Amino acid sequence: MSAVVVTGTQWGDEGKGKIVDYLAQQADTVVRYQGGSNAGHTVSVKGEEYKLRLLPSGILYKGTHCIVGNGVVVDPKIMLEEMDAMTARGIDVAGIRLSNRAHVVLPYHCLMDGIGDESRGKNKIGTTKRGIGPCYMDRDNRIGIRVCDLMDKDEFAKRLKENLVIKNNELEKLYNHEPLDYKEMLAEYEGYAERLRPYVCDTIALLNDEINAGKKILFEGAQATMLDIDYGTYPYVTASHPISGGVGVGAGVAPKKIDKVVGVVKAYCTRVGEGPFPTEQLNAVGDKLREAGHEYGTVTGRPRRTGWLDACVVRYAGLLSGIDYMAITRLDILDGFDEIRMCTGYKYKGELLHEIPASLKVLAEVEPVYETFPGWKQDISGIRDYAELPENTKKYLKRMTEVTGIALGIVSVGPNRDQTIIIARDIF
Repeated sequence: MSAVVVTGTQWGDEGKGKIVDYLAQQADTVVRYQGGSNAGHTVSVKGEEYKLRLLPSGILYKGTHCIVGNGVVVDPKIMLEEMDAMTARGIDVAGIRLSNRAHVVLPYHCLMDGIGDESRGKNKIGTTKRGIGPCYMDRDNRIGIRVCDLMDKDEFAKRLKENLVIKNNELEKLYNHEPLDYKEMLAEYEGYAERLRPYVCDTIALLNDEINAGKKILFEGAQATMLDIDYGTYPYVTASHPISGGVGVGAGVAPKKIDKVVGVVKAYCTRVGEGPFPTEQLNAVGDKLREAGHEYGTVTGRPRRTGWLDACVVRYAGLLSGIDYMAITRLDILDGFDEIRMCTGYKYKGELLHEIPASLKVLAEVEPVYETFPGWKQDISGIRDYAELPENTKKYLKRMTEVTGIALGIVSVGPNRDQTIIIARDIF
C-alpha cells in the first residue's frame, strides 16, 4: 500500500498539475478530494497543453482510475465538456469515477456567486463566479443536491423544485433578479445525469478496497494552503480544505492510511483575487515575474498578483499538512533575474513574528524580512541532474529547506514531464 497526497503550499497556481501528472506515472488511482471547477491545472506533455478543471491530472494515463471524490462540488456541464474535450484529443475517459456523495453545482449557485460577491462592493472576495462557495453553503445548510439525487429522476425533480422556491425568492427580493425556470433547468440536468450515470459509484468503497489491495493512490488537492477555509487568509479563501487533512473528509480515507505528503512550492509567489499578500511586488519586478511566468489564470485568464517567495508561508503549510517533501516548480522562471529575494520572516511593529498572523489586519501590515541571493543568469531548463544546477540555484534551494524545515523531493525546471529532477526516490 502507498498513498501520497500532493497539496499546494501557497495561494494556488503552484504547478500542482505538472507534479501530479509526473507522479501519476507510478499510481494506479488519482483522486481529486476538494474544490470545484474554479481550480485549473495545466499539464504539458510533448509540447501539448491540457487544461483541467475537474478531472484529476492522472487522466492522461490510460488505465489509471481518476476519481472525483465526495469533497468536490461538481458542475456536470463542465465535467462533461472536459470529458468530451479529452475524448476529442484521443484521451480515454473510461477510468473516471464520480462519487455519488459529491454535491452538484446548479445554475443558481453560479448566478448568486457573481451577484452576491459584487454586492459586497469594495469588500468583495474576488470569486471566480463558478458557484463553488454557494454550493458548499447549501451543503452545510443541508439543502444541497448530491450526485445520488441527480441520478434519481423523481428525487432530483422534487429537490430542485423545493430549492428553486428558496433561490428564486432570494433572487427576486434581495437582488431584483428575474426567477430561474424550473422546467428548463430540470430538462438540462436530466440530460447530464444520463451521460454521467456510467461513471457514478461509491468511491469511498472503491478507494478503500484499492488501498487494502495494495494499490498506489495519489491524492490531488486544488487551490492551496493559504486559501484553506480555516487556515488561509480568511475570508479571502476558498470554501473547502486543500490541506492534506482534507483527504479524510473529501475522499473518505482515514488519515492513518496516508504515507507521504508532497507540498508543491512555486519558486516565487502568486495569488489571484483579493486579500493580503506580504511579498507582492507592485513594480517592475512583479511585472517581469508575471510576463516571464505567463501568470494568468487557467480558468479565468485573470492576471495574477506576483511577488517573491514567502518561505514563512511554506513553513506554515508544512506544519499544517505534515509535508515530507517539497516539489519546487517554475524555478526556470527566475533564470533572467540578477538577484532573487526570499522572505524568511515578518516584522510587526518592530517585533519579529514566528507564526502566520490570524488577523488580516496584522498580516497586511507586516514587513517582510528578506534575504537576497545572486541570480544564476543561465538557462536551467535542460538540466536533469541536481548536481548540475548552478551553485547559486543550489544555494537558493538549500536556504529554502533551512527556513521551511522541509526536504527537497522534486525540482521542476520547465512545464514538460521530462523537465523534472527527482531527488527523493521514496515518494511512492
